[in-house]
Amino acid sequence: MKNWGGNIDIGPARVSRPESLEELRRIVAASEHVRVLGARHSFTGILTTAGGYVQLDGLPKAVDIDTAAGTATVTAGMRYADVATALHRAGYALANLASLPDITVAGACATATHGSGDTQQGLAGAVTGMQLVDPQGDVVDLRRDVDLDTFAGSVVSLGALGVAVRMTLAIEPTFDVAQSVQVAAPLDEVRDRFDEVYGAAYSVSVFTKWADDANIWLKRRTDRPVVDLELGTRALSRLNPVPGSDPAVCSPQLGVPGPWHERLPHVRAGAIAPVGDELQSEYFLPRAAAPAAFTALREIGELLGPVLHIGEVRTVRGDDLWLSPAYERDSVAFHFTWKKGTPHLMPVIAAVEERLVPLGARPHWAKLTTLAGAEIRSGYRRAADFQELREKFDPQGKFGNDFVDELFSTGSL
Repeated sequence: MKNWGGNIDIGPARVSRPESLEELRRIVAASEHVRVLGARHSFTGILTTAGGYVQLDGLPKAVDIDTAAGTATVTAGMRYADVATALHRAGYALANLASLPDITVAGACATATHGSGDTQQGLAGAVTGMQLVDPQGDVVDLRRDVDLDTFAGSVVSLGALGVAVRMTLAIEPTFDVAQSVQVAAPLDEVRDRFDEVYGAAYSVSVFTKWADDANIWLKRRTDRPVVDLELGTRALSRLNPVPGSDPAVCSPQLGVPGPWHERLPHVRAGAIAPVGDELQSEYFLPRAAAPAAFTALREIGELLGPVLHIGEVRTVRGDDLWLSPAYERDSVAFHFTWKKGTPHLMPVIAAVEERLVPLGARPHWAKLTTLAGAEIRSGYRRAADFQELREKFDPQGKFGNDFVDELFSTGSL
């Protein structure tokens, strides 16, 4: 068994698919080591374990809306596409979604997956409550308004604290989004007009191969004033962010309004291939470092171009979640979709990191990096606190693995 990208061999894994909470509790209690398998859309050793796996898509699916609280409590193993459809049908929405809707709620939040928007935190920022199964198989409830500091350390947890079975998410009334694309925008102007570009829509993504120009994807809420962006030219046909790829798999464009969950992701639900033809890296930098990062990446554009399907730049509002790469700072995220099978890719990634790490880069937990655990951990002020939290929740390391242990074992601090 492999991950979606095909670069991580999970091996002949023992996978359990419980159909009830009680069955899951028994499996966890009886396991020496266990990890959760979600959509497997991770590119690092965060997936692996020396023990067995549990897959949560067999648990009863539920989307329970509390209108008074403005929340929805969902089965954590559900995919965002299914949660979003149920919420929209009931007249509600999540504030943000990732590029891909076919990822699980628990997995996306545990790894700090995000969408884009100056006013929007990562997906984990919407979490107001969680229910975990602990190493003994007991159920633990955590709430933002009750558990305070502990909660902030538990949402982005790399799966190291327990098995998330239910998650409570902040919701709002449903809304429509109109998506359009500006093409051939000079990349240096995007850099120099950064705040203007990213303030032009509710969600903005800049796609580039780090040569001379970029395409700007603008997702505008129809219930908010339109901000004109005179940069590049308006696309008159549907596009795929990856040049030459099929636009049919992408969410509708050309300024045609539609429901939030059918516009905020770049890819339509169910359209992603079962196996990816790409690898990915991503780095979160302080927003103020964006111009310097643009300049640094432009300088190695000739190195990046041949091995890059496409690069993407998004903004993410800061949050208070200890292991979030946007912790305590508004951020700009530089994403790289690499061509799979490229020889000597890791030295190229190292060249990117050589330029971005001095600017304060924090790598995405689920995407490729050459940085050692100590280098990654040094970017997180609450790393030692998370290690203490891990020892409290899982003193024997049942939910750990080599990836987590390198980062947050006692000897690593």
